[in-house]
Amino acid sequence: MTRRGDVVIVDFPFSDVPGGKKRPAVVIQSDRVNLQIRKTIPALVTGNLRRTGDPCHVLVDPDLPEGSSSGLNGPSLISCWNLYTIDQARIERTIGHLSDTLKQRLNDALKEAMEIV
Repeated sequence: MTRRGDVVIVDFPFSDVPGGKKRPAVVIQSDRVNLQIRKTIPALVTGNLRRTGDPCHVLVDPDLPEGSSSGLNGPSLISCWNLYTIDQARIERTIGHLSDTLKQRLNDALKEAMEIV
């Protein structure tokens, strides 16, 4: 089962790339909903660190203790600007999981991106 906070490799169906593109992402949908439906919601992960410090992005550094379980190869940003609803079958594999500290930062970034008070 896909779990909230899993770092996964997804075959994203981008419109500008025929057949899609494999990218890391973080599952943000709840475990309860992931069990009930075949769709899930991941947030895109990028190695482009240009938006570091933006409240809608979360920095994950696998060289730090809080990022060591992420499975990412280098510093990356989780973008709460790039959320998708995908079929769970598009998830190729799980490479890691966010620490509790990073999950809390992700919650804060999602609240900021969606103006949830």
